[in-house]
Amino acid sequence: MSNKMLDVKAEIEKAVKGKNEVVEKVLAAMLAGGHVLLEDIPGVGKTTLAMAIARSMSLSYRRVQFTPDVLPSDIVGFSMYNQENRSFEYQPGAVLCNLFLADEINRTSPKTQSALLEVMEEGTVTVDGVTRELPDPFTVIATENPLGSSGTQMLPESQLDRFMVCLSMGYPQHEAAVDILKENAGKPLSKLVAAITTDEFRALRKQTNDMYVHDSIYEYIVTLVEATRYHEWFSMGASPRGSIALLRMAKAMAVLYGRDYVTPEDIRNVFHDVLGHRVKLSTKARAEGKTIHEALDDLFQGIRVPRT
Repeated sequence: MSNKMLDVKAEIEKAVKGKNEVVEKVLAAMLAGGHVLLEDIPGVGKTTLAMAIARSMSLSYRRVQFTPDVLPSDIVGFSMYNQENRSFEYQPGAVLCNLFLADEINRTSPKTQSALLEVMEEGTVTVDGVTRELPDPFTVIATENPLGSSGTQMLPESQLDRFMVCLSMGYPQHEAAVDILKENAGKPLSKLVAAITTDEFRALRKQTNDMYVHDSIYEYIVTLVEATRYHEWFSMGASPRGSIALLRMAKAMAVLYGRDYVTPEDIRNVFHDVLGHRVKLSTKARAEGKTIHEALDDLFQGIRVPRT
């Protein structure tokens, strides 16, 4: 792993125990310029992870607890009339930061959720016809409770497609749970220090974006994504945005591990995380008890791996 990102990972793991793979993939998504959806039950450390990332990477950080009464203006800001100069002034919303945590995003209204669409795709906010740039870097980390939990509703496909990856932290292993208990009284987040500057992180992002990719890797990614559109296990396949996300995540994983080229193994490592929330199971797959993970496994095994 690149030295700077290794330092960042070490800092995060002081507060987030036993979740090395999840930490790596969140950092990769940020390197790739993408956004992260963490889907899991409450209490497994999703918010702690986001706060640890902000502290260890010198990022400005804001959190909004999404509830049914949160308004779009709370997110993107609003214009307020100033009596002194008799003009409207823009009041920034919570999203004007480097790392925005949308906590329990599936508990708010669709109107408020849609306020994030421009933010996540364009990196801008538009209020009263005026478009403003967000800080660079900018990342959304959203958490959601599993569908069926009290007060939740499904995110629309257009929203899901804007998340580069969807990850699940899961319960900690026994040893990690013991470590969490030991560290709890010491407030581990307060001990974290910045391991990378925003300029250094932007440089790593540029390195990720500019990485050389062999033509066979491009072909492999497109073949995998196209297969989701006609495979018998899926009723809805991934869009071209899914292909782009898979490429960018593979590049980021290569940078994390100190390489200047992408391998098929990089694609395999992030395949489920990038495409799992972008596809829907067919009636046949559901009737046979297939999970999305199993269906994607079947598809992946049927595609020839290129030799690079």
